[in-house]
Amino acid sequence: MATSSPVLTRRRERPLSLVTGARRGIGASIAAELARRGFDLALIDIDDEGAHDTMAAVESHGVRARFYRHDLADSGGHRALVDRVVSDCGPIACLVNNAGVSAEMRGDLLELGEASYDRVVDINMRGTFFLTQAVARHMAAHASEHARSIVTVSSVSADLASTERGEYCMSKAGLGMLTKLFALRLAPLAIGVFEVRPGIIRTPMTEAVAARYDERIAGGIVPMQRWGMPQDVASAVAALASGQMTFATGSVLNIDGALSIPRL
Repeated sequence: MATSSPVLTRRRERPLSLVTGARRGIGASIAAELARRGFDLALIDIDDEGAHDTMAAVESHGVRARFYRHDLADSGGHRALVDRVVSDCGPIACLVNNAGVSAEMRGDLLELGEASYDRVVDINMRGTFFLTQAVARHMAAHASEHARSIVTVSSVSADLASTERGEYCMSKAGLGMLTKLFALRLAPLAIGVFEVRPGIIRTPMTEAVAARYDERIAGGIVPMQRWGMPQDVASAVAALASGQMTFATGSVLNIDGALSIPRL
């Protein structure tokens, strides 16, 4: 399913960004910030609940947007999705890999089951890899007047281990290698590839454990002594997407209030 403003089918002069997991939380903030900086948007999510509000926020900046309902775990459908986006909207200048899921239930690593592992890895790692591959093929085959970038939103859990949600940590660690590999492959094409690692961010995904994190933040786990907000992540992603940091391709940016800095 796709929805759009009526003028979307005209070819764009603005760069186009494709953002996954875009209907709420961090993804919605990223989409709105990219719109504020002059990107048109193709918004991707598994569900359309709340997508109308995100579309309105994006279009309030005077850009065009289109929403596509798509399951990131359906890697066989990624190429068709990219073809639809390009046909509808024009060439993709920026991919933001934001969609992902957490562990369904925190628990003992020794009790982690295959179903939970497969669900998280299929979406966070496998799905993200093959969508990135599909977009990278499109970028490699078509020249662009705009700066081009791929930004993957992973987590500090790519490096900081939590035995209660091992499948999540492993999937995010895999995204770190994804960033390195695509940075090397696409560097000759001047396509910047980056990883953004949020820390403890106030979103619908963290709402269920908010009380626990309130206590830990009060106890000093985050040196900046506050929750991160979706806008903190959005500002970083938009800066990387701008094309002004292409020579830093392969870099990781921690958006975590110094949470990930080792301390004695």
